[in-house]
Amino acid sequence: MRPRSIDITGYVQRMAAHCPYLSPSIELGGTTWTVYRANGSADAVEAELFYAGARAAERLRPLIHRPHGSLRCENVVILGEIPGVRHRDLMAWPHWTLKNLYGPLGIMFGKFYAGEEEDTRAGEPIPVAPVSFLPVRAAIRRRDPQFLRATPDLAAALSVADDDGRDVFDQLPDEWQEIRTWAKRLHLPLKPSASSSTTSASPSRPGS
Repeated sequence: MRPRSIDITGYVQRMAAHCPYLSPSIELGGTTWTVYRANGSADAVEAELFYAGARAAERLRPLIHRPHGSLRCENVVILGEIPGVRHRDLMAWPHWTLKNLYGPLGIMFGKFYAGEEEDTRAGEPIPVAPVSFLPVRAAIRRRDPQFLRATPDLAAALSVADDDGRDVFDQLPDEWQEIRTWAKRLHLPLKPSASSSTTSASPSRPGS
C-alpha cells in the first residue's frame, strides 16, 4: 500500500456529534489520518494494514500519559479495491490481531467500512464513512469494555489496561501469515452481533 491524501472534513464534523472526544482532539491537533491505497494481493494488503496499525500504536504508546494523551487518535485509511475482496474482509484479521496485542496496553482499535450504514448500541444511526479506516486511540477504560462484550477476556484486560513497556512482537513470528495463524488461537467472539462495534464471527474469521 502507498500513502495518499483525502478530504473528509465533512464526515469528521458530522461524527463529532456522536463522539464527545473528537472535537477536543481536533482542536488540539490530536487526530491524524494516514491514507493508503491497496496494491497487490489480499495477503499483502492485510500485512500492510497490520504493520501500519502497529506503527500507529507504537507512536501512540509514549503519548498516552502525557497531557491530553487520551485525546490522541490516528486513523489508518485504506483506499482502492482488490477484485472480489471487500474492505471488511481485508481489515478483519489485522484488526483482530492488533486489538488483542495492544488492548492490554490501553490502546483501542476500531474499524469502519466505506459506505456501510451502522448504528450505535442505542440504535441511533451514525454518519456513513466515506472511506474504510482503522481508528487507533487511547482506550477509555470506563467505557470501551462495553464494546467488547463478545470477547469478555479482552474486555477484562482492557478494563485494567496499563502499558508495562513490553515489546508486543517479542514472542511473535516475523511474517504476517504466521502472525495471523497465531491470532487464530485467540478467543474468538462468542456470537455474532448486529451492532456497530461487532461483525459476524465464524471459525475462520474474527469479529470486531
